[in-house]
Amino acid sequence: MKSIIKELWRGNIMPPEDGRQNSPEMAQLMEYISRHNDDLLKTMTDEQKAIFEKFHDCWSEYASLSDEALFEYAFRLGAQLAMELSRDE
Repeated sequence: MKSIIKELWRGNIMPPEDGRQNSPEMAQLMEYISRHNDDLLKTMTDEQKAIFEKFHDCWSEYASLSDEALFEYAFRLGAQLAMELSRDE
């Protein structure tokens, strides 16, 4: 049996990439976001586009940090559940 810890260490498991399978609703929302983004950019001045790009950069960084925190929380919760289950045996 493969060791999940070794697989994580070796980089064979990439939770942000492996765990993201968009549901149909999520895929549809991504299409809407892309379309609205393109429509919005068509109406903007160069200055507004620069501000909007900064907004996107900040949002991406925030989302990345949020995903990391959620992964850490879920990992710890899973470990706590496993420890509790092993005590009950």
